[in-house]
Amino acid sequence: MIAGIGAVFGFGTHAAGHEYLAFIVFGIAVFVAAITSSAIRVADQWSKAVVLRLGKFRALQGPGLFFIISLIDTIPYWIDTRVLTSSFKAEKTLTKDTVPVDVDAVLFWKIVEPEKAALAVADYQSAIGWASQTALRDVIGKTMLSDMLEGRDKISAVLQTIIDARTQPWGISVQSVEVKDVLIPASLEDAMSMQAQAERERQARVILGESELQVALSFGEAAKTYTNNPVALHLRAMNMLYEGLKQNSTIVIVPRLAGLTALTMGLGQDKALGATNNQPQITLPPEAPAPNGVAPNGHV
Repeated sequence: MIAGIGAVFGFGTHAAGHEYLAFIVFGIAVFVAAITSSAIRVADQWSKAVVLRLGKFRALQGPGLFFIISLIDTIPYWIDTRVLTSSFKAEKTLTKDTVPVDVDAVLFWKIVEPEKAALAVADYQSAIGWASQTALRDVIGKTMLSDMLEGRDKISAVLQTIIDARTQPWGISVQSVEVKDVLIPASLEDAMSMQAQAERERQARVILGESELQVALSFGEAAKTYTNNPVALHLRAMNMLYEGLKQNSTIVIVPRLAGLTALTMGLGQDKALGATNNQPQITLPPEAPAPNGVAPNGHV
């Protein structure tokens, strides 16, 4: 707009016969337009502009429209105040039990003090990357492999504390750290798989032994019950006989009821004989008297 206005005045001056004055007016208009356009800046909602005046920090500008003095003020950094992410990893790092592992992690961080991030460190993105990687190596060296595989949340919390302490002087706050993956050598994976399988087999055998013990105890209690209650034992025998006949098409020869009852109910000989005495008795005829002089056994 300023250049256009200058061009109009220059054209009018040229029409009036002042050619040199027209060029001067046009040049001044272009210069003023350039200075004005460079003085107007706009920052996004998530951005902060670090303004230096003659090399010294003057202010943080933004978001929105702001003005600077051209040739005096400069903007070396535009700081993003949103949550940012950085991935970092440690390769072939030894754990506390001397096992080489590869660990991948993600860092979520945010600039809370743009002035410190711009003035206290040369490149805050590279600085936070190196700080994260060295912290990860330190934590791996102090952690057992089993704890690293089982307690990723704990390792993430420790990493967040360490990295946040290192980056706080730079105006950076660590929101969270997430361990993505822990890679171990293939040979160690096979050994751990065999160990896990052996542990599962051991647990299965322990459970089987405990089951056998419980069954034995149950049988002992059942034996005591059957000892004190012969009728229950008899009914149990009948039930076992019924189940066998129902599942298998076989012929079972069952003793007579009195003998089976005496066997299953644990009756004594008196009761068993009582059942036998109920049967008909056979009476033998008396022997004929022996001749005189001859004993019954045949001796003289």
